Amino acid sequence: MPELVVAHYTEDLSWLRNIPKDVQITVYDKSPDHPGGPAAIPLPNVGREAHTYLHHILSRYDSLAEWSIFCQGKPFDHAYDFKKTLRAFTDGSWFANSTEQHTDPHFYWLGHLIDTDDDQGHRLFRPWSKNEDGHGLDMRGFHRALFGTDGPNLYTFVLGAQFAIHRNLLRQKTVSFYEQALRVSTTFPDAAHCYERSWDRVFGLEGLNPHWLANRLTVQLKPMKHQSTG
Repeated sequence: MPELVVAHYTEDLSWLRNIPKDVQITVYDKSPDHPGGPAAIPLPNVGREAHTYLHHILSRYDSLAEWSIFCQGKPFDHAYDFKKTLRAFTDGSWFANSTEQHTDPHFYWLGHLIDTDDDQGHRLFRPWSKNEDGHGLDMRGFHRALFGTDGPNLYTFVLGAQFAIHRNLLRQKTVSFYEQALRVSTTFPDAAHCYERSWDRVFGLEGLNPHWLANRLTVQLKPMKHQSTG
């Protein structure tokens, strides 16, 4: 049974009532008054979704579901057909249709737009409308903090920080690595944005197939004109 891990902060979670019954749901709630429901697990409001995901991996390291699907409290901004994706995971059709663009059958980005940032955030982060002062994103320093080495010059990823991962891949990293990753999520500047660009590399792989990308820096995977939450 796949487990849906939801990083919640004040979003309306009514959509969870309409996901497949054979998906286990775990909600971590960082809202001020914890409106995520009685079953939600409260967490301090630090580190955004990266802290939430890493907390889950650490706390459940020995009891991880076969597949963990990590998402935001409102996943539809970056994956408008997210519920359809969950159905595809439960009936097995996802694996038949999504392997070409990924490099490892144990990790899948979830979303509808692939984009690329450089190791200082000049391409995406600096001109981002919510980055009011236009500062850069130190991916190079982030990679050093996490791995002790320099990272790549470019990070190609699916926007939204949402992905599915098999427990065998999660367990290839040690508990001590995830403890360090959790510390980085709350101490490194803009860490959640760094993680968003590099979740595949956190788990030791380059998630998107470079041959399939064919040097493209941006790929729109699905039509975005008539978005819905279905």
